[in-house]
Amino acid sequence: MSVLKEFRDFAVKGSVIDLAVGVIIGGAFGKIVDSLVNDIIMPVISTLLGGHIDFTNLFILLGNAPANVPNTYEALKKAGVPIFAYGNFITISINFILLAFVIFQMVKVVNKVRASDAPPPPPTPEDVVLLREIRDSLKK
Repeated sequence: MSVLKEFRDFAVKGSVIDLAVGVIIGGAFGKIVDSLVNDIIMPVISTLLGGHIDFTNLFILLGNAPANVPNTYEALKKAGVPIFAYGNFITISINFILLAFVIFQMVKVVNKVRASDAPPPPPTPEDVVLLREIRDSLKK
């Protein structure tokens, strides 16, 4: 029974629950950033590059594709054909950079809020102030 009690105590600690909430919110936030990249940013970038380029379909075929498989990233991956998918890498890299930037901004805001919420340092005790004055006058 003591193992179960220890596990229960561990599971209900605030840090474990905070971690679980962070993982859940992080997963949902990752989906939001993924949608931002795939649905908003990548179409704009592909239009700026001169056409409606689907970055996931930018790849180099490294093997022979079966004749009945369409020449798309998803179909070739499903068929097990080796491909060098640099377009998908570009999309995921942009996704990572945006996610890292947003998290950096969030941490910056949280640190600013924590700094403003911190209590002011306690005033220096009177005896320390008096001792400093004595020290300074002795130095002169």
